[in-house]
Order: sequence, then C-alpha cells, then structure tokens
Amino acid sequence: MWSGPRNLSTALMRSFGSRADAFVTDEPLYAHYLKVTGLAHPGAEEVIATHEHEWKRAVDWLCGPVPGAKAIWYQKHMTHHLLPQIERGWLERLTHAFLLRDPREVLPSLDAKFARPNLADTGMAQQLEIFEFVRERTGRIPPVIDAADLLRDPPGMLRVLCAALGIEFDAQMLRWPAGRRDTDGVWAKHWYHNVEKSTGFAPEREQRAALGAHLEPLLEECRPYYDALHVHRLRA
Repeated sequence: MWSGPRNLSTALMRSFGSRADAFVTDEPLYAHYLKVTGLAHPGAEEVIATHEHEWKRAVDWLCGPVPGAKAIWYQKHMTHHLLPQIERGWLERLTHAFLLRDPREVLPSLDAKFARPNLADTGMAQQLEIFEFVRERTGRIPPVIDAADLLRDPPGMLRVLCAALGIEFDAQMLRWPAGRRDTDGVWAKHWYHNVEKSTGFAPEREQRAALGAHLEPLLEECRPYYDALHVHRLRA
C-alpha cells in the first residue's frame, strides 16, 4: 500500500493488522531514506540504528516468504521513501494499491511536523510515478482508495478494496484495540499519538484545519498529482 504522510496510512495498517490471516510491516524503507537523505526527522538516529537501512536487504525480505506463514503480507510504504536510486524491478513481484488523501487535508498536518514542507515531502509526485510504473508493467489500473471515502464508509470501502485485491473482506478490519503494536516502527512515539488512541475509523472532522497562506502555492502544486490518481479511485 503506497501513500504519502498524514494520509490515514497507519489506521489502514491497523485495519489489516486486525486480520488473523495478515502480517503487517511498517514503512520498511524509512531507515534507508533517512540514512541517504540525512533529514532531521524525529528520532532519525534511532530509526537508522534499529531498522534495516540497506534497501537491497530490505527488498530481499519484502519479496520473501510471508512472516508467520500468514496468507497476506500488508506492507505500508511511504511513496517518498522509494528514492530514485532504488531499483524498481522488485515491484513486479508484489501486488500494489494506493491510498490518497486530498492535499488540502494533508498539508496543515504535515506543516505541523515540518516547517515549510515541499512537494517531495508530500510524496504525491512519487505516488503518481509508482502508480504509472505498476499500470505499465501489469497492463491494469491498480486499486486506488481515497481516505475521505474510507472515513465516510469504512465497511463499504474496505469491501471493495479487498475485492480489488482478490482477498475476502473480514469484519475484524473495522475495529482494533487501542495502543501501540510490536509491528510499529520505533518512530511511533513521535508520529502515532492519535492512532494509538483509536479503535476504528473515525469520521473526518467537519471543520478543516486552517491552511496557512504559505501553503497555498504547495497546494496548487500538489493538485495535479492528486487529481490524476483520484479519477481512478474505487467506489463503494
């Protein structure tokens, strides 16, 4: 599952992690991304020290047997973690889906974490690049799900997503216990405060967070990438 940051990606990982037949992996290319870019993300040194930071070793694991002999391996990927120097051929060995969120909803939250975020920080350009790669190599449009649709109708959207992925829907995906998971990355303490309190998909707030004037150019920059994927979204 490929998404950008602040896209409801951890909640969707919780949903798949509630299935008895699934193993979940949290951002397996993040340590490599931090090591190569040198970005000062919260807890960056701990992430690099704790998680696999060589992309080839990470990829070998991701394309290997499913841990725990589970039927499904749900891999939560951030699109911007797939840096240009990482070869793309291994992607053909996996099944891909894409989680979108309106940049108008993403940017205020991202801005709270990173002063003056840019297009690369949103992962939106990279998301479209990966989508087009998968579509070209498979000859099919991969499943796309929008976070707003998921929050509006969790059971309906999870059903159509599961159908598109060729797996059975499991009602356990709708609820999960609050708290942290052993499968969460060590960055959870910096990023997952809200999701750790959650026990399911909560309706989106009616009142939007304020969008600072400094984010308006970035919003316009993000729009074409979001719109190009949004037209392919699944509908319940």
